[in-house]
Amino acid sequence: MRVDWLFLTTRTDLLERRRRLLHIAPEVSFAHALQRRPNLFYVSADYDSALAMEHIDVTDIRYPDDSFDVVLCNHVLVYVTDDRQAMKEIFRVLRSGGWALLQVPLDLSRAETLEDPTVTDPRERHRIFGQYDHVRIYGRDYVQRLEEAGFDVSVEEFVQTLPSSTIDRLGLDTGETIYLCRKV
Repeated sequence: MRVDWLFLTTRTDLLERRRRLLHIAPEVSFAHALQRRPNLFYVSADYDSALAMEHIDVTDIRYPDDSFDVVLCNHVLVYVTDDRQAMKEIFRVLRSGGWALLQVPLDLSRAETLEDPTVTDPRERHRIFGQYDHVRIYGRDYVQRLEEAGFDVSVEEFVQTLPSSTIDRLGLDTGETIYLCRKV
């Protein structure tokens, strides 16, 4: 999360321009900071959490096409059974020229995403996917999945561009990658 916030505040104009922002599965620290910004029309949404402003299924977002300038969705897609539909929905509600930050845990040793919808037992999910409620482990094909949904994806090795003093002070992972997804 520290990396995402640092990226948003130093590499985007999110906090300077008027924006309509959809924040899926909002992190409390982000939500409070973003809600207070006068330039943002902020909507937080989650399938089940009482912390969100609205209850929304990310595979069926109940907003019209081109509703938002920015979508934030951090570490959500690993829980969503139909992640490809979720990616299409995020693309659909994003306006042309808008962008999304769609972060997921990624296993770069895998060429392809590992998923098996028949695995429903929490213990088996934990054994196979690393967590009882995850439904996949993303591989290097993650960018391809995003592109199939329509996004123009920039893979940003943002942390590696930071001074080592910043990396050390914030305890950042130099292997963390930012997936900036644009609707052109």
